[in-house]
Amino acid sequence: MPKKGAKKGKQSAMTEEERLVYMQQRAQAEQEMANRKEDMLHQFLKDKLQSEERNSVMNLHKLTQQWRAVLRQARAAELRADIAVLSQTFERVLDRKDNVIKCLVCDLTEAEQQSAQAMRSHLQCVDCLLALQNARLASLEQQWNTSLEELNSEFNSEREQILSQHQRECAYLNDVTFVMEQYYTKVEGETRLNYQSTRDEIKNKNIEEKHALKAQLEKKEQSLRHQYQLAQSNYREATEDRLIACNTLMTRDQQSEQEIANQNTRLQKMQDAISALRSRLTSIQREGEGMAQGLRAVKEELTLQACQLKDQLSRARDAQRSQLTNLIVHSNAATKKLQGITSKGERLLRLAEMCRKLETEHEKVLPFYTSSLTAEQESQERATVMEPPSEELAQAMLDYAVLDRFWQRYNKVLLERLCLEQERGAVTQENQQLRVLLRQYLDGISVSDEILRRHNPLLIVSRPTLGIPPTADTQRNHCTVIEAAHIVQHTL
Repeated sequence: MPKKGAKKGKQSAMTEEERLVYMQQRAQAEQEMANRKEDMLHQFLKDKLQSEERNSVMNLHKLTQQWRAVLRQARAAELRADIAVLSQTFERVLDRKDNVIKCLVCDLTEAEQQSAQAMRSHLQCVDCLLALQNARLASLEQQWNTSLEELNSEFNSEREQILSQHQRECAYLNDVTFVMEQYYTKVEGETRLNYQSTRDEIKNKNIEEKHALKAQLEKKEQSLRHQYQLAQSNYREATEDRLIACNTLMTRDQQSEQEIANQNTRLQKMQDAISALRSRLTSIQREGEGMAQGLRAVKEELTLQACQLKDQLSRARDAQRSQLTNLIVHSNAATKKLQGITSKGERLLRLAEMCRKLETEHEKVLPFYTSSLTAEQESQERATVMEPPSEELAQAMLDYAVLDRFWQRYNKVLLERLCLEQERGAVTQENQQLRVLLRQYLDGISVSDEILRRHNPLLIVSRPTLGIPPTADTQRNHCTVIEAAHIVQHTL
């Protein structure tokens, strides 16, 4: 009490500023004490958490060791049981295989004779097929050779005919041109001679008439002069006589003028005749030129026809050449196709030999499977086969009836191949399932961190067996225990 009073006395003795400073110092001291207590508590909890983590890791290691021991014991028991079952099954399968081998050895001796007989029949069929193929090839080759010879002979004969016809037509055209040239030269010479002769005749006739008229006129002139002289002498004698003479002379002068006019008209007529002859000669020349032009047109037409014939001949040669090339190409294609067929046949024979080596004993004994049809169905099938075919395809199929056995074996092999593929798929699927089971089994045997991270059915099934009875040490130490399933779930 006296201390409190002393404190109160001290506080009462302090001023307001000192009291505020005192209260701030006191609050700071209390805050530092609280922080120190909180740090100590945090450090204590951290140390406790580390000790708990160490204890949990130690417990986890113990649990994994005990879990592995339990799993090993259980897996060893299962494997012992599986080994016993597998040994029994192996012995049983071995006994069955021994029995099968004995049966096969017994059947092998019986099947050798049948296999030899089947081999002989197969070789006979192959020989028949080879003979048929060789005969077919020989007939095809003979047909091709005959067709080739016929085409060559036809081509040569047509070529000779066309060449001979061309030569005859050329000779005929040369003869025609020569004859026409001779004829028109002859006609031209005759027309020239006629023209010259008529011209000379007209010219001579005109000259003779001119000379005759000149002589007559000279005679008349002489007579007129003589008469004039007589008249002049008579005029001198008497005027009357002169007048009479003058009148007579005037009349005579008129007559002479009329005769001169007549002669002029006659000369005019002769000139008209000459012009008519000249026009006729020009018309004849024009007709000759027209005929010559016609002959030239005929000659050009004949040359055109000759060129057309030459073009036709060249086109025919080109067509024959193209036909020959097509024939050669088709023949080469046929030979290549026949070579391909022969190579295919050889390949089939080689494959047949290889397949014969790979055949089983059962296939060698019974190469053809038995028919699944009933007796009635087989009789109906024979009746349909014996009927004459109505279609071309059915007729063509009869030519390949020899290959029925081959197609039967081929279908058998194809069916067996499909069955083996299906069996292979089933076996591969079963193998995959067994691989998955084996992987799960190995994962269950080997416990590692990677396996614990993944989904493990053994851990889930064996969860109830994880309980471990508490010992005195655990009760005494009070360690925290965490289940393995919980750890696995959180680690995943």
